[in-house]
Amino acid sequence: MGSQTRSIIRLAAVEDVPAVKRIVVAAYEKYIPRIGRPPAPMTDDYNGQVASGNVWVLELDGELLGLVVLVSKPAYMLIDNVAVMPERQRSGLGRMLLAFAEVKARERGYLEVQLYTNEFMHENLAWYARLGYQETSRMYDSGFKRVFMKKHR
Repeated sequence: MGSQTRSIIRLAAVEDVPAVKRIVVAAYEKYIPRIGRPPAPMTDDYNGQVASGNVWVLELDGELLGLVVLVSKPAYMLIDNVAVMPERQRSGLGRMLLAFAEVKARERGYLEVQLYTNEFMHENLAWYARLGYQETSRMYDSGFKRVFMKKHR
């Protein structure tokens, strides 16, 4: 009898904050040398984000392996962060989190999702483009060179 993998995406609870921070640091620390400082997601207030109901976590067989931060804006849903543990990247978990974000956006009546990433995160830019996100602009924002992207639903 084969083992069954069980994954769920659920709203993060306050007790998830240490795991959320651990996932973010693990997922983004490789970019510090490229950017010259910690990427913005590493300095976010996850206590506040969780308290605001913006953080959703992906559990696989009871272990937190990824997260997505969703922020409702007046005209679109902002995907503020997607992070997956490095050893589980390229396994479809990030794609699952983005698909979840797009479903949540539709449920909330949005026709568009937007996100941004650092222009030095070349892998992310290519990945988002493969998933149908279109670049809308590049600018210096909050001290970072950012690429803004959107996808219509």
